[in-house]
Amino acid sequence: MIFGISLTDWVGYLASLILIISFMMKNVKKLRIINSIGAALFVVYGIMLTFSWPIIITNQFILFANIYYLSKNSSTT
Repeated sequence: MIFGISLTDWVGYLASLILIISFMMKNVKKLRIINSIGAALFVVYGIMLTFSWPIIITNQFILFANIYYLSKNSSTT
């Protein structure tokens, strides 16, 4: 525990902060990259919560969608 906050909660707060930052990006590619990091952290957070499936499934979908569109855009440029 750091400052009375568990490691699990720190991961959740960090994931939330990264997602918030991603939505401030004007560049869509940067948004998707940073958003992917946040989504991956949320998957870890869901696992740390003893498998919170709604968090894991939703953020895996977001992560895979971001990867799909990033790879699709990189192959066309």
